[in-house]
Amino acid sequence: MNPTRRNVLLSMAAACAASILSPWPAMAQADYPTRPVRVIVPYAAGGGTDFFARLVFAEIGKDLGQQFVIENKAGAGTNIGAESAARAEPDGYTLLLGDSSTFATNRTLYRNLSFDPYKDFSPISLSGRFALVLLVNTDKLKVNSVKELVEAARKAPGSINYGTPGLGSPFHLATELLSQQAGIKMTHVPYRGAAPAVQDLVAGNISMMFIDFATARSQLSGPIKAIAVASPGPFPGLPGVPPVAADYPGFEAWAWQGIVAPAGTPPQIVAKLNEAYRRAVGKPEIREKLAAAGIDVLQSSPEEMAAYMRAEGDKWEQVIKTAGIKFE
Repeated sequence: MNPTRRNVLLSMAAACAASILSPWPAMAQADYPTRPVRVIVPYAAGGGTDFFARLVFAEIGKDLGQQFVIENKAGAGTNIGAESAARAEPDGYTLLLGDSSTFATNRTLYRNLSFDPYKDFSPISLSGRFALVLLVNTDKLKVNSVKELVEAARKAPGSINYGTPGLGSPFHLATELLSQQAGIKMTHVPYRGAAPAVQDLVAGNISMMFIDFATARSQLSGPIKAIAVASPGPFPGLPGVPPVAADYPGFEAWAWQGIVAPAGTPPQIVAKLNEAYRRAVGKPEIREKLAAAGIDVLQSSPEEMAAYMRAEGDKWEQVIKTAGIKFE
C-alpha cells in the first residue's frame, strides 16, 4: 500500500476511534458552527484579498447559518495576522486567508519568524490566484518583448530599474526569477504599495514592473505596454500577450492565496469548511464577481494545499537565497 495512503487511512481510523470514545466533542463538531467565526485577513481593508474574503465568506456564512466576521490584521508582510491565527484555539472559530508570502516565502525572508507555516496551520483549501503581468514604459525603455528586454539588460547591466510594491513581494520575486533565469542584472526600486509604484511607472521614473492583472489592465494606454504574463501559458485576459515561459521554459509566478485554520483543528471541521467553500465559489454569480476583480478561483483538498505550500516554499527559497534577500 502506498505509504501516504496508508497514513491517511490510519489517521481516519484514529479519528473514528476518538469520536467513539468522546461522543460530545464529535457531536459539537457535527453542529459546527454554533457561533460567529473570525476570519483574519492579514491586509488592510480594500485590497483584492479583503474583497475575496468579504464576498466568499458572506456566502459561506449563509450556507452554514453563522456569521463569518472579517478581521483585518495588516503588517509585517502578513506575519502579524498569521501569528494571531497560529496562536488561536484550534476549534474552527478562527480562520486565516493568507497568501504566498504567508505560506511560502516569509519562512525564508524573515530570520526570526514567530510561526511555522507548515506546522502551525491546518490547510483547508487553496482559494485563488492573481495573474502577474510585466508592464513596460516604452518611452523609458524601448522594448516590446522579453527577448528585447533581456538584450537591453545585457548591454547595460544595472541600468534598467524596476519597481515593486515592496521588498520580497511576489512581484519582486517574479522579477528576480526572470533575472536569474535570463542571467541579467537590473536595479530594484521598492515602494510602499502598488499605487506609488504604478504612478512612477506611468511618470517614467521607473522602466518596468510586474503587477497583478487587475491593476495592469487599467494602465494599458499611452506608453504603458504589457509585454508578457507570468502564467505558464497565454492568459485569457490579455489575448496576444505571450508568457515569459515562451522565452524561458518553466517560468511561472503567481500571487496566490489559501484558507487555513490553526493546527489541530478537528478534521471534521476542516472538511465541512472545505465543502462549504467549494459550494460558495461554485456559484456562477460569485465566480463572475471574482473574475471581474482579476481573481482566478482555486479549489483543492487540504492535502493538495499542504503539498503546494511546500513546493512553492522550496521554489522561492532558492530564488530568495540566490538574490540575497533577507528581513530581520
